[in-house]
Amino acid sequence: MRTIQELQASIARLKQESDVCILAHSYQSPDILEAADVTGDSYQLSVSARQSNCKRLLVCGVRFMAETAKLLNPDKDVFEANPEAGCPMAEQFTPEQILAEKAKYPDCAVVAYVNTTAAIKAVSDVCVTSSSALQIVKAMPQTDILFIPDCNLGAYVQAHCPEKRIHLVQGGCPYHGAITLEEVLAAKQAHPNALLLVHPECNPKISAMADFVGATSNIMRYAKESDAEEFLIGTEISIVMHLSMACPDKRFYPMASRLICPDMRVTTLADVERVLREIADGSAAAVTLPVAVSQGARHSLEQMLCYGNG
Repeated sequence: MRTIQELQASIARLKQESDVCILAHSYQSPDILEAADVTGDSYQLSVSARQSNCKRLLVCGVRFMAETAKLLNPDKDVFEANPEAGCPMAEQFTPEQILAEKAKYPDCAVVAYVNTTAAIKAVSDVCVTSSSALQIVKAMPQTDILFIPDCNLGAYVQAHCPEKRIHLVQGGCPYHGAITLEEVLAAKQAHPNALLLVHPECNPKISAMADFVGATSNIMRYAKESDAEEFLIGTEISIVMHLSMACPDKRFYPMASRLICPDMRVTTLADVERVLREIADGSAAAVTLPVAVSQGARHSLEQMLCYGNG
């Protein structure tokens, strides 16, 4: 059986031979992050995908991230490390449902969380990430905003943008959104000195209790730069492990032990190497999107990067 070190060495050789840039979301396991060329949250990966000079991109994350990379790099071949990695939030609405909601507010702009399919992005005016949503919505000229699909993130934006009218649909992350106030109170009781750092996909009542609310990358940055020694991490549980490795002098605890995204657990280091081998021998299936969908979806992403100074 090969070791992690041997797999990583093989990956380093294969990606160089095939001119591949590996993009890995922060929720991936440490062995994959170490093999990647770029790591970060959705916004960081979106920007980095465009900036890469490589001919090919390999995305370690979930399906909508690979679609986003392809939309922003139409002339590059984009591959998924594991095509089985989906996102329940991204796939919970159809374009027809969103258009029906938009019809209720004829003057609104549709703001789509990047955690959506390309087909949903195609019927939206602009995309946002958890790190850029507030900045982008504030900068938009429209007063009425249909924010899809995460109602918790949308509520967070509304609380900080009282000048806007945010219309929500009842969707969101089934993992962040399922954590209860009782679980958080129990965690705070167990670790009374720990600061609570929360992702805005969590329930607004939980966000209101937090010492800091922000995207995954901002949570990590805050924890690393803070003088505090203990933290409750209110996002995917993998971040507890990553921060513990990066800051051995600090203590990190999960806000809830069940805050786990199974789709982010699907991809393995062996998957990464396998796809790189398939790229090398020409058998790998690249991400493809219908032309009509690509045009609209690319526009909404371009608007995101424009508003977000990406």
